[in-house]
Order: sequence, then structure tokens, then C-alpha cells
Amino acid sequence: MSVSASSSAEQARKDLAAQLGEIRLDAGLKGSHLAARLGWYPSKVSRIQTARTSPSADDIRAWCTACGAEDQAADLVQQLRDVEGMFIEWRRMERAGLRRAQQAVRPLFERTSRFRAYSSWFVPGLIQSRAYTETVLRAVQRRRVAVDDVDAAVAARMERQQILHESGRTFAFLVEESVLRSGMGGREVMAGQLGQLITIGSLPNVSLGIVPMRADRTRMPVEGFWIYNSEQVNVELVSGYLTITQPREVTTYAETFAELADLAVHGAEARALIALALRSLE
Repeated sequence: MSVSASSSAEQARKDLAAQLGEIRLDAGLKGSHLAARLGWYPSKVSRIQTARTSPSADDIRAWCTACGAEDQAADLVQQLRDVEGMFIEWRRMERAGLRRAQQAVRPLFERTSRFRAYSSWFVPGLIQSRAYTETVLRAVQRRRVAVDDVDAAVAARMERQQILHESGRTFAFLVEESVLRSGMGGREVMAGQLGQLITIGSLPNVSLGIVPMRADRTRMPVEGFWIYNSEQVNVELVSGYLTITQPREVTTYAETFAELADLAVHGAEARALIALALRSLE
């Protein structure tokens, strides 16, 4: 499975465009007639209706008014905002610094009782050590964020980790074995992080699986993702942050998580792989 920003967000844009097209048809207007009413070039109507151009909120309101469908404008504007929120570029999310981005997910975490996370790049944030978190966020800040609020962002992530100890929540983490040997932050940082994985994995509400490196592996690694209950998936891409809520796609990620979990080792076998990675740092 390969998921891009277009897989879910682009479909939502097409759905919005299709609804605008239906409103025009219901009004008995050709595209050229609607353009004339709006004072637009006909090509703009065509681009919006075929999802080649995203409409603005004002475009939607004007479109609905011209078609005598003012009562539908508010819902369509909200739909537009939902679409725009599905894929957010990092530069937009982190414009004011990393702390705000850390705090933005707090409401989502608070309303989630079942967490599933898979990572092929690094240790998931909820089970990172402080030193590892500082290393990761410092690397992010140096690469793409002008504001240096790493200390505050680290504190926000550490505070969020308290959710691991709240009753009524379960957590399942899958990590590729290569993550254990990434060398992130150097030997001391990695040793501390590996020790934390052993500690976190012993919590009664936490399942920690390590997907071992094998020559006969049948399921390729994929991009890291989080599943919140069975309602939402978030994927961290190189270019931005993707939110998926379409049930079909959420199910696809849940199935992928289950397949990767079948490849993973848990319990004593997982601790053995972590201990092996620890010994390699000596």
C-alpha cells in the first residue's frame, strides 16, 4: 500500500466539485451561463467543476447564490474547510514553531481510547525518551522551521505521554527493527531510548511489537501512521501531514496494521531484539 496526499484529500476535492456540478445542473444552467452570471471566465467554472482548481469559500457562496441554492452554501464551505484540513504542509503547520504542532493533536488524543501506531522511520512520539525526542525535534527544526522553540515542544510531548498511564486506553505500537539500529542521537541517546522501550512495553495496556529484519519477508515496510479508534488515520509524509477519515481507507490502514502485527514479534522475543540492539551499542 502506498498512500499519497492525493489518495484521500484529492477524492474529497472531487466530491466537493461534483456537488457543485450537481447544483449547477439542478439550476438548469450551462457552465457558460453560470460563468456569465458570476462574471467569471467559463474556464474557471470548468476547472472548479472538474477539481482542477479548488474553489475559495467566496467562490462557493457565489456559485450557490447564482444557482438559487444559498441554503447549501454553509455546508459546502464547511466541507471545503474539512478538505483543506486533510493535508497540511509542514511549513503551514509549523509556521509558529514546533510547540504549537505538538499541542494541536492533544484534543484528538484525549478523545481516543484505542491507539495503533506503526513506524518505519523512528520511535513513535508517545514512547520516545526525552533525549530522543529532543534529537528528533532539533533535526526537524534545523531542516524546516525558522522558530526555535524545541525545548517547549519537547516539554509538550513529554506532557502528552502521561496519557499512557490513564485508565480506559489501550496502545499497540509496531516498530521496524531497523528503527532500533538507526543511531539517532548517538549511542547514549539510543541506549536510553531502547531501555525506555523495554519499560514501556511492560505496561499492562501497551502492546509493543518489533517487525524483524528477515531475508524472506513477505510484507514491505510502509510509511508510518497512527490509527485513532477506528475513525481517523494520520500519516506523516515528507511534505506534510495527512488526515484520513474515509471509512474505506481507515479500514485499509487497519488491515495493514494487522498484517504487520502478524510479522512482528512481541513479549520476550521483542525484548530480545531490543537487547540485541543495545548490545550492538557497546
